[in-house]
Amino acid sequence: MGAVLVMGAVGSPASAEPNIPGTGSSGAPLLGEPTTERAPNPAIERVEPINDRWLRVFVQSPAMSRTVEVQVLLPRDQSRSRPTVYMLDGRSAERDGNNWIVQGRADRFFEDKDVNVVLTVGGPASFYTDWLNPDPVLGTNKWETFLTAELPPLIDARFDGNGRNAIMGVSMGAEAAMMLAVRRPTLYAAVAAHSGCYSVGTEPGQAQARAIVATYFGQPDNMFGRPDNPEWLAHDVIQHAEALRGKAIYLSTGNGMPGRYETPDTPNLPTVLAFGGPLEAGAAMCARKLVDRLGSLDIPVTANFRANGIHAWRYWADELGLSWPTVAGPLGVR
Repeated sequence: MGAVLVMGAVGSPASAEPNIPGTGSSGAPLLGEPTTERAPNPAIERVEPINDRWLRVFVQSPAMSRTVEVQVLLPRDQSRSRPTVYMLDGRSAERDGNNWIVQGRADRFFEDKDVNVVLTVGGPASFYTDWLNPDPVLGTNKWETFLTAELPPLIDARFDGNGRNAIMGVSMGAEAAMMLAVRRPTLYAAVAAHSGCYSVGTEPGQAQARAIVATYFGQPDNMFGRPDNPEWLAHDVIQHAEALRGKAIYLSTGNGMPGRYETPDTPNLPTVLAFGGPLEAGAAMCARKLVDRLGSLDIPVTANFRANGIHAWRYWADELGLSWPTVAGPLGVR
């Protein structure tokens, strides 16, 4: 069996309120229609500082047929090249930011880390993958090509990246991070995935993916086609888990039961539990299936199955710190 390190429930208090699945700040679908003419080559169009180390970076993407924003966090010491951590948002990805900062406090966490951090902006219910067809509501989604082929060379050239990469994601973004790590096995040295599912090629896995797309009024067939299309199986992480060999892998999930952040003072507690509990219970089953699969292949994985906890950002904010030693090692940073 592969080395499976199962951690206990640890963490520190977080200030952000739990995210209730199904609610974005705007409460409406985020359109993804092209905003510029198709660029002949990917290029950084402009950079707008939020502060001296937090930047909005606008990239002309031929694959996406528009200018795509990402946000970049730079380290204190920019005198030498450094690795890059890519961070994928969850299902309710916002059009003007990334919940890793808004609710996960990633800007504070990485303040003293010697890495570039690239955060996606937008892409709700997209799974950050290449869709077969444009969607009338969710627009053109060619995220895999953008994130794995177009963007990394631009980031490395502009922000002195050294070619070593890691990828992280939560919920929908957790499944997406694992998909990208499987499909681009030489690109990432480490992957961390929190509260995701990883078997989109199975009937239950496809059903949950279709349900996520439908919550933002997208047409699931536009992603990977009809239920019998082989693209669903081609994106199944458990089916293709062998491609994860050689990477540092961190998985985490709660069990769906109320945890340290669900108290009588939690706003909208019944709604929070009604959404977050079942979702996290399902994610726990998904994570265990992947851990079992990796074990059968003798592929090491660090897994944190928390004793309690629901599908919520306060837990994922904790997991950022808990997963960092696993991710940092192969990147060559402390």
